Amino acid sequence: AWAFATARVEAPQLFGAIAHLPPSGLSKFNPQEVAMLAWAFATARVEAPRLFDAIAIATQPRIGEFAPQGLANTAWAFATAGADAPRLLAAIADAVRSRLGEFTAQGLSNTAWALACLDWTEDPRVFVALADACVDRVTTMNDEGLSQLHLVALHFRLEWPDESFPLSPQCDETLREAYERTGRSPSKLRSDVKATLDRLGWRHVCDHVTAEGLSLDMAQPATKRAVEAGGSSRFLREVSSTRYVENGPTRFKARLLERLGWDVVQVPFSEWTALTSDVEKENYLGVLLDSSRSSDAETTTTTTRGFSDVSSD
Repeated sequence: AWAFATARVEAPQLFGAIAHLPPSGLSKFNPQEVAMLAWAFATARVEAPRLFDAIAIATQPRIGEFAPQGLANTAWAFATAGADAPRLLAAIADAVRSRLGEFTAQGLSNTAWALACLDWTEDPRVFVALADACVDRVTTMNDEGLSQLHLVALHFRLEWPDESFPLSPQCDETLREAYERTGRSPSKLRSDVKATLDRLGWRHVCDHVTAEGLSLDMAQPATKRAVEAGGSSRFLREVSSTRYVENGPTRFKARLLERLGWDVVQVPFSEWTALTSDVEKENYLGVLLDSSRSSDAETTTTTTRGFSDVSSD
């Protein structure tokens, strides 16, 4: 699996067979092999919840046997696959805190990002320790690691607004700039979605960057509404079908945007490519935008009623 994932070669039958391994089937794997297996499935963008559950069960009692890179790679794989495993994450967090000096800067940022991506909120001190260990190494990190830390900082400040995150304003700016450099990826899909929005008269700004540094494909900043064109890199393919589901990073970004008050419509590539005419595309987007507006109205009404009830008591 690792070889096929590294070579970017699809092997659905192989991944399908491995995906059904029970926890007992992993007992003969050493820690490095377990980490590589999880990494392979995440890198190949194959959704395999049963396998990740088995890996979590088999790995947790042996977490002390993992090398720092294995811990970081396992955390990264679970986050990328969107496979939540609270007990395993807690075990990894404890192990990392006690061995910070053994990790590379990339390993630290991978682990911090993974915990934030999976919405792990057990202990803010873990994020503080990981970020603090990265501060002196920021100048040695690549854009991927810096981008991860940018999202970690945003997650931390949204979850614990009264806590202090150990990054200076200058460091914050460095992280944000790296994220903005890696977040822009023009594509035929996005151009096509933009053209359809233009025909519908939905005025927007392309490549909008929010005040917090999150990038949006097409946005209406004044109303905080946006459309994201979801290319294949934002999805996982279900191991037993041709269906696609959002991966961990896509869900992470969507969660952050929702917390910041944005209403975002996702346009999955698998649905868009099935549309064969401009009329179909216009109808499709029109329904999505109307549904989003209706959802907003319902939320507003519910909130208003809630306040009204409180006021009348």
